[in-house]
Amino acid sequence: MATKVETKTRELCEALLEEIQTGGIRSRIDTFLADAGARGQYEKVMNQGQALQEKQQQGQELSPAEIAAFEGERDALLKNPVASAFLDAQEQMHELQSTVQRTVGKTVELGRIPAADELTEGSCGQGCGCHH
Repeated sequence: MATKVETKTRELCEALLEEIQTGGIRSRIDTFLADAGARGQYEKVMNQGQALQEKQQQGQELSPAEIAAFEGERDALLKNPVASAFLDAQEQMHELQSTVQRTVGKTVELGRIPAADELTEGSCGQGCGCHH
């Protein structure tokens, strides 16, 4: 027999799935996955970005040409409506996950359900980049 926490967790998961479906997140992800051109463009930008970051971390200076090439590829990616919709969907998924994690974490920390203003304090964690 399922515990109350297991039952409520399942209900939360069902609500998340409903949000993902009705919010169009799933359809934007599926559209992106079906578009080989958009996927290739995305992978190229991600690989370029990672290579530039690794180069910087090794103390190497990035050339203006390398930076311009990356920015050009990134701008083209953002102008691709399928890729742009996918990136928006990714951000929405991150926000959903972050909201759940922050709320559950704060509930455990406080020993009660947090007020809305208690959920907006601080950041999501070290290196999050959410700029709270």
